[in-house]
Amino acid sequence: MSQRNSDVSMPVEAALTCTAENVPFAPGQARACTVRQVLDRVGGKWSIGILVAASHGPVRFTELERHIEGISRRMLTLTLRNLERDGLLHRTVYPTVPPKVEYTATPMALELYESLVALTSWAERHRRAIAEARTRYDAQQT
Repeated sequence: MSQRNSDVSMPVEAALTCTAENVPFAPGQARACTVRQVLDRVGGKWSIGILVAASHGPVRFTELERHIEGISRRMLTLTLRNLERDGLLHRTVYPTVPPKVEYTATPMALELYESLVALTSWAERHRRAIAEARTRYDAQQT
C-alpha cells in the first residue's frame, strides 16, 4: 500500500456537527464539539512530539520514528497525514531515488508550538507530584 492510499478523511458534515445517537446538540454545543476535535488532534498521544520536532525545522519520517519512542510506523503515518490534513504540517516530496520526504511545521503549527512547549514543561515539572498523588489516591481506594 502506498503512503497516500489510506483514506483517513471524514465527511465535512461530521467535522462541523456533533451528534449523539443522531440527535444534534444545541448550536453552542456543536461549536464546542468542533473545538474539542481540534484539541483532541493536537493533544493526541503522538501529535505533540511530532509538532515539537517539526517546529525545529524540516524533519524526515525516519527521524520522527527514531525520536518518538513507542510509535509504530502505521501510527506515525496516520498522525502525519492527519496533521497535514489539518494544516499543521507541510509535506514535501523530493524526486530522488528513494524519494526523500520532509515534514515542516506550518505558520499555524509554529504559533501552537509555544503552547506545546509550555504544556510539556508543566508536565515535566509536575510529573513526580502527579505520580505521588496517584499513589496516595490508589492506596486510599483499596
